[in-house]
Formats: sequence, C-alpha cells, structure tokens
Amino acid sequence: MLRQYELVERVKEYDPDADEAALNRAYVYTVQKHGSQKRASGDPYFSHPVEVAGLMTDLKLDQETIMTALLHDTVEDTLATIDDIEANFGTDVARLVDGVTKLSKIEQMPENERAAENLRKFLLAMSEDIRVLLVKLGDRLHNMRTLHFISNPEKRRRIARETMDIYAPLAERVGMYEYMREMQLLAFEQLEPEAYKTITGRLAQLKMQDGGQVDAVALAIKQALAEAGLQVEVSGREKHPYSIWRKMAERHLPFEQVTDIFAFRVVCADVGDCYRALGVLHQVWQFIPGKFKDYISTPKNNGYRSLHTSLIYENSMRVEVQIRTQEMHRTNEFGLAAHWAYKQGDRPDGQVGWLRELLDIVEQSHDPDELLEHTRLAIYQDRIFAFTPKGALFQLPKGATAVDFAYAVHTDLGGQTVGAKINGRHMPLRTPLGNGDVVEIIKGERAEPQPSWLGFVVTGKARAAIRRAVRQKERAEVAEIGSKLFEEIADRVPAKIGKKAIREALKRLDMEEPEDLMFAVGAAKLTDREVMEALVPGCTAEMDAEQAGDWTKREHAISIRGLTAGVGFELGECCHPVPGDRIVGLRNPGELVEVHTIDCIELASGIDSDWLDLSWGEQSVGATGRLRATLYDRPGALAEMASIFGQNMANITALELSQHEHPFGVYEVDLEVQDVAHLTRILSALRASDAVAQAERV
Repeated sequence: MLRQYELVERVKEYDPDADEAALNRAYVYTVQKHGSQKRASGDPYFSHPVEVAGLMTDLKLDQETIMTALLHDTVEDTLATIDDIEANFGTDVARLVDGVTKLSKIEQMPENERAAENLRKFLLAMSEDIRVLLVKLGDRLHNMRTLHFISNPEKRRRIARETMDIYAPLAERVGMYEYMREMQLLAFEQLEPEAYKTITGRLAQLKMQDGGQVDAVALAIKQALAEAGLQVEVSGREKHPYSIWRKMAERHLPFEQVTDIFAFRVVCADVGDCYRALGVLHQVWQFIPGKFKDYISTPKNNGYRSLHTSLIYENSMRVEVQIRTQEMHRTNEFGLAAHWAYKQGDRPDGQVGWLRELLDIVEQSHDPDELLEHTRLAIYQDRIFAFTPKGALFQLPKGATAVDFAYAVHTDLGGQTVGAKINGRHMPLRTPLGNGDVVEIIKGERAEPQPSWLGFVVTGKARAAIRRAVRQKERAEVAEIGSKLFEEIADRVPAKIGKKAIREALKRLDMEEPEDLMFAVGAAKLTDREVMEALVPGCTAEMDAEQAGDWTKREHAISIRGLTAGVGFELGECCHPVPGDRIVGLRNPGELVEVHTIDCIELASGIDSDWLDLSWGEQSVGATGRLRATLYDRPGALAEMASIFGQNMANITALELSQHEHPFGVYEVDLEVQDVAHLTRILSALRASDAVAQAERV
C-alpha cells in the first residue's frame, strides 16, 4: 500500500502545482473515516481507496481525481456525507465522489433494479464529467485484483459477470485496453475456471517449448525493416488468454487449431513510417487476405489508431502484427486517460461521443431489465464501419442492420425508415451490414417504428427508441378508448363539462395533461366515481345507487319478452347471455325454455326444438357473463385483473385456470355484470392492462 508521502510525491512528479495540503487532508480523512474496517483479504479497508488513487497517479490524472479516488467509498461505507465532503474538499470533488458512490437506501430493491439504478446514476454522472468513469474503472480493477479473497463463490461470479458485461467494455470504449485486458482475464478466471486453467497452462507450456521463437520472430521483423531504412521498436507476446478462448468458442476450434497465438507490435517514428513498414512486411512475408485493418485512416470511436495485419511466417506460423507510432501506443493503451494527462478538461468528442447514446438509453428505457440490456448492447466491443452516401462514417456492432444504421444517424430518421439501399441495391431492413457498406436510408413521412424490428436490431439505441415508440402508440390507443369512456362518464355528471372543469379535475387527480386522464380512464386506473368526483366534487353523494351506477346494490331483475305468462326459462350455460345481447329461445316438452345468444354454437343441436323469438324486458339488469383472459405469468397479474373487475363493479362468481404455459396463464372467469355494455367496458379495461395479453368474451 502506498504511504501518504509516496502518493503525494507521485502526484508532484507530473503536476508540481498540485495542492499538497489538500492531498494530505484527503488521505488522512479516508484513513480516519474507514478506521478499523477490514476488507475480505484482512487488509485495512482504507488500503483500497489508497491503491485506487495510486492507479490514478499511474495515469497522471489531476489532483481532484486523486482526491476523489481516496474519498470514493467514504459516503457509502462510513458516516460521512456528501455535504461533509463538499465542506472539506470543495464542490467539484464532492460532485465526483457522488457520481462514483452507489445509490443509498435501495437495499430492498430486487438485484436487477438495484444494479440498474446504480448504473443509471453512474452513466448520468459520467456524462457530466468523464473522470467519474476513470475512478470507477480504477475502483473496479482493484476490486477484481482482490476478488479471490471473497469466500462466497456466487458473489465472486456475480461481480465477475458485471465486470465482463459492463466495466471491461466501458474500458474498451474509452481506449483503456490495459484495464480492459486485465479485467477480462480476472473475470474469465472466475466465470470459466476450467477453461482459464487449461489455456493458461497450454500457453505456459508453449512458452517453455518455443526455444526463443518469439524473440527470433521479433528480431527477423526488426532486421527486415532496418534493411529498408526504418528504425523501429519491435516486441512480441502470446495473445491474451480470454481472446484465445473467445476465438475458440466462436469458431468451435480446439487450442491446437488456433494459429495466430503470437502478436507483435512495431512502434515507428511517424505515420509515414507505419505505412512504409507495412509495405515492407507484406513484401517479405505473405499476408493473410481479409486480416488487414487500417485504424490510422479510420480510427475506432475510442480514438484507437494502428495498422493490423496477419502474416504467414516460416513453417506456416501465423503471426499478428500491429504497427503504430509511440504517441498512438500510449493513447491505445490508456485511451482517454492518456489524452487527459496532456490536455486536461479538453475531452475529444470522438472518444466519448457515444456517451450521448447512453444518455438516450437512460431516458428511453422503461424498466431496469431494459436499461441493463440496452446499455450492454451500447458498449458491445466488436465493431464494423458503414458509410452514408455522402461519406459520413458510423461505427456499429457486428451484426447491425440498416435500421440500426438509421438510428445511429438520427433517432428521427430511424423512426421514419421504410426501406434501405446497401451499396446501391434495395435490401431487406434485417440484412446485416458488412465493413465498408454504403447505406442509404429510404424514409416515409408517415412511417413509424415497427415492433417486428425488435426481432433483428442489435444496438441499444435502436431497441430503446423502438420500444419507447411502441409504448407511446399503445398509450395513445388506450387513451382513445378512455376518451370515449370519459364522454359516457361526463354525461352522468349534473353539470356541463368544459375545459375549465377538466383543468380543475387534472389538478385534483395530480395529472399534467388531459391525455393522462384519458389514459387512466381507458386503463381502468380510475373508477367512474373517482372521475365524477374530480369533475364535480360532491356530485356522487347526491345520487342514489342507481344514478351512481352502483347496480350491484339492487336485486337482479330479468324479464324476457316473447314468453307465455308463467313459462319458466333458464339462461344458457354455453353462451352466458346478458341483457343487451340478441337472444332466441329453445323449447322442449316438459323442460324450461333455454335462452341463448343469436350466435351460440349450441343452437345447431336444437333443430328439433321449438324456436322462440325473444328479447329482454325493459327493466332487465344483471346476469352472469363469461370471459377468457390470457395473463402474463408474473407476480401481481391476477391481482391486477381482479382489481379491474372491482373498479368496474363486477362480482366474480367463478374463476378457473384453464391453461398454464410459461409465459402465459389462461383464465376463464364468470362475472355478474349489468348488461352487455358493462361487460364490453370490462373487456376494454382488461385489454388496456399491461398484465393482460388477450381478453375475449366466451
């Protein structure tokens, strides 16, 4: 662990103007606040923030970042507050510490919600100051280095998975490849212990058996370039174990068939020498087609610049060669942090422009699962390059489609997409794009995002925008139903309802827009009485049960026209007719008249019966209707359906789960309803509910 004076000396070496007293105060503060707390390793807890601060000095970051690293756990794990940090160390440090600190008071949330809320806060803070990300990456890297001390294997795997899914890709997206590789290696060890052990063992064995082959190849490359008049530095190494495992998994190869295990780096004096070195290597050794990539003329979004090629060396040995300048090398290894060391506060748009995409996702994601899914997609590592017809370049994940491309250009363009030309040819929207494709989006003014696109888009931005548009459309449809129901409710209020009454009702219901009210009515989130009271307070108290629609307080009264006086009847159990339905009767000697709806399938079996033309009496009210509802198989769905029945004053007389096949459950429900209009309103409310996939009358 770094001692206090050692940490200060490190900062002063690259920043002589740093405030030594402030650094000392931060060091002492974190030691005092964490006190006797211990880590899983048995080390004092304050050793962790001190080590994170040490990592930040390796990146030559400013003193505010170093102080943030020292203080980043005090608010979460001690009695210190953000106000305390601000009082002692200033507004900027307090803001950075708050950005790195996890949310408090969320321990009762489910795991995915807790993770999503932490991520949401972190992304927002990161967008305001990228130093939040740099400290967070240092914090995660040191935690991964000590992960093996945690005794609970499930907790180790959870942290490793989060690192692999979120933090290693974030490190890659800001060009911090050293951090990315080490995080991936440490997470790989926890997530795939057998594969990790096998590959690292084979690499160690290969290193012992190569007899200096790596050094020999590096020397041959250097000599070939020296003969061409190029003075370069050449180094070689085995590839990263995790990248080897990924290649084995993706291509279904055994270790023996992974040919390009060795990688060599050539560092040149300038860009011109990089291209000259590439030409020399391609003349001396055969290069492998399809393996050349020019990230100097077309840098990655994170600022990475280099030439990549693969060569066939002696004995058919395949080697990968990366060619770059010394400045490119430092930027490639430490990315945004390297840039920060030279130009503090001037962050390059190319490296962090993707933060805007993450902010769009934060705004558009509907729930924790969506936020986590879309964020992982947005920081996906493998990228391809595609162009607009005018030559603008966009980087997208491998497998991206024309719809992903349209949303990358602009969210509005994505929503208006109706077709696409790829390299001048009309192609289906689901066609995966390749490197260098020229994509022309065809748009329609009245077009809108289609739910089917969710089956093939791969970018987080596209998925978030499509889902948001679909939700808005569904909300508009429910609000349209609610508007019609609202008109019926307003007709029962003893006053003329105008804009003023609606404005006052919105205030009473704590709503912003009339559309919010219509949606609440259509989704059965408000009862008729609640809406009436909001429109004209006290009006329901002056109504009797019948006027208020509380028909359940009366006895059911059913009369049938078309029957001889004294003749008994029964309502068909097959079709459950209710007042308002068109009905007919079947009469058999010595039996009650059976009353059926006009479209009942059982009428086909009554060919030998006497058919009677029937209708409901004027005062007929109340009967049992049957409906079938398909609910999503999740907690609270059945309760939400029952709540809709209650809000609509319908009594359940029978409930049966007729089919259960994840993710749905199908229920048949018998309800006491007033008439067919009442039953129709209930069906509309069910269809508007998020808990109900389908609802129909039986």
